[in-house]
Parts: sequence; C-alpha cells; structure tokens
Amino acid sequence: MEIVLIRHGRTASNDAKRYLGRSDEPLSRGGREQAHALFSSGLPPVERVFSSPLKRCLETAAIAYPGQPPVVVPEFVEIDFGRFEGRTHDQLTAEEPAYTAWLASGGTSAIPGGETQTELRARCRTGFLRMTAAAAGMERIAAVVHSGVIMAVLAEFARPPRAFYDCFVQNCQTVLCGWDGEFLTVKGGDLK
Repeated sequence: MEIVLIRHGRTASNDAKRYLGRSDEPLSRGGREQAHALFSSGLPPVERVFSSPLKRCLETAAIAYPGQPPVVVPEFVEIDFGRFEGRTHDQLTAEEPAYTAWLASGGTSAIPGGETQTELRARCRTGFLRMTAAAAGMERIAAVVHSGVIMAVLAEFARPPRAFYDCFVQNCQTVLCGWDGEFLTVKGGDLK
C-alpha cells in the first residue's frame, strides 16, 4: 500500500512561530491558499483519507481531497506542548528554564505539563497501525496530520531508520511512502 503523508496548511500560530500542539486553530488565509495550491498540484488519487481530529488538518483534508470525508484518527493529534504551547522560542528562552533543559535534551525530555517524544511516538504508532488495518486491501491512502505525527511515524517505521528530527516537513508538504505491513519506505515527496 502507498501512503501519502501530508502536513496541514499554516495557521496564525505557525505564521507567528509559536509552538502549536493541542490548540485547535483553523487554517490561516495563507494556510488555505497552501492547501488549494496542494490540491492544484495534482495529488495522487487515494481510496481513503485519514486525519487528525484538529481543525487545521480537517480543513486541509477537505481542500486537498474534496468530496472524500476524512476518517478521524484520534491518536494523530499533535504533541502536547504543555507550558510551551502558544509561546515563541524567544519568549520561552527568556521566561522558562525548563525550555532550555528540554532543548539541551534534544527534545527528548518531558515537556512540563505536556508529553514526551516517547509518548508521542507510542501514541502515533498505535494510531498508524489502526489506520493501516482499517485500510487493508487498499492501494493508496492519505493521512493529513501534524509535523510531530509525521516525524513520529517515520521514526517508528521507516527503513532505513530515520532520526525523529530528520523527518520534519513544512506546512502542506508531502511524503509518499510504501507500506509493506511492517516498514515504511520513503518513495518521494518533500522529505530529504
């Protein structure tokens, strides 16, 4: 099966470079324009579209694949940024000592009031396996999700293995993967 992983379009927080995890922001005007450009670029047809439950992903899915209501995967919600949510790097550097410690850990330590990278990866692994089981027998599906979800899924399943932060994609970028029931092979898209 082929899987098209798509990061949602931009939001106001993305534009302001604020950490955006569980806050349920809609797409910004620029994000809607990105999603329309993605649709116009000729995305490959899919048999089913899956999505995070958050507005920015559902809106991107509706624009990118009109007429195909997405199946919501609750585990695909973005990482919980806890006390970092809604704040910029500069604000956190000046105001939050725990942020400096989190950066020094390579983003692997606990986020105060949030979740760890390990927890995110385990949650996304469960959601991904549920999604692929629901799509058994299909040739190609799409998942419109968050950057953290794409990084977690690829870090868990990609072969050859990929480091978590090496799997980052920008808003409305895609990664085309092949799924053999055990591993993902990156076949194309915006991932280096």
